[in-house]
Amino acid sequence: MTVTAAEAPPLDGVGRLMNNMMPPEWAPQDWLWIGFPHAEEEWPGFLQLAQEQIAGFANAVAESGQQVRLLVRNAANEARARELVSADVTLERRVYGDIWLRDTGPLVLRDGSASKAMRFGFNGWGGKYLMPGDQMIGAELARDAGLEVATVDWVLEGGAVDGDGTGLVATTEQCLLNPNRNPALSRADIEKRLARDLGFTRVLWLGSGLINDHTDGHVDNLARFVAPNLLTLPRATGADDPNADTYDDAKARAEAFGVQIAEIPSPGRIERDGRIEPASYANFAITSNLVVVPTFGSPHDADGVAAIAALFPDRDTVGLPADAVLAGGGGFHCASQQMPAL
Repeated sequence: MTVTAAEAPPLDGVGRLMNNMMPPEWAPQDWLWIGFPHAEEEWPGFLQLAQEQIAGFANAVAESGQQVRLLVRNAANEARARELVSADVTLERRVYGDIWLRDTGPLVLRDGSASKAMRFGFNGWGGKYLMPGDQMIGAELARDAGLEVATVDWVLEGGAVDGDGTGLVATTEQCLLNPNRNPALSRADIEKRLARDLGFTRVLWLGSGLINDHTDGHVDNLARFVAPNLLTLPRATGADDPNADTYDDAKARAEAFGVQIAEIPSPGRIERDGRIEPASYANFAITSNLVVVPTFGSPHDADGVAAIAALFPDRDTVGLPADAVLAGGGGFHCASQQMPAL
């Protein structure tokens, strides 16, 4: 690996010249939407701790100088959030089910001198988790932000794709080719739609995501672009790392595609009640001034945070506990969605 995020080609020479495309996450942001846990049935035994961990995430981003809009569900949920977050965090009462705004929130494209939001079909991650509000929250947030909203004719979650700002996107076959999303669409059909709707003209197809990932292998829990053509991937830690084969396969596919790789440690084997958890430092959130990395009480936490910090010398990086957030099925990246700045 010879390129770091700081040394990569500037966005003005790559991403900023390309319109009608979803900007990379490291591009300037106006604010960050974050979902606040509210449903006891989604977090049995972990709701209060998950709320505290999401609040810690929101506070860290707000304290870095970026606006945070924390979605809360009702009056009681809002009161609980206000106990935990600073006055710098704006609370917005909304109707939503799951907190995973990466998947249900708007995907914002830069289109010339304006922005517009794309709204895809959402079927509860293949019909597994359907909750009131999740199919509408993306359009509602976009319209309230003053964005034009375009609705398209296929199912896609934001966590299933990760772009580098040049037209290159990474995704997984396990998710995008899963018959529980778009059974009538072929690989070629999906590639055409990624180009048409999000400006992604080159697709890096990885294989499977992490074991027991509720999303059917979202790429944002496995592989993330941190600069043009520079992809960060976990490497196995420990002989019992359950995702070792997945990491090796992803690396081989990315290298064969011509993508440069920056490896970060895996948390290793993380279990809860005998079940392997899809824990990943790759589910970090990139904000304008700060990168927030989920940690899990693993002996590899410090190394994971340090490895990601080395990729973002222009930003501060912090590791925050996210084991209770993970108990609900996701991480900090899953729970947030940025509003790109013009």
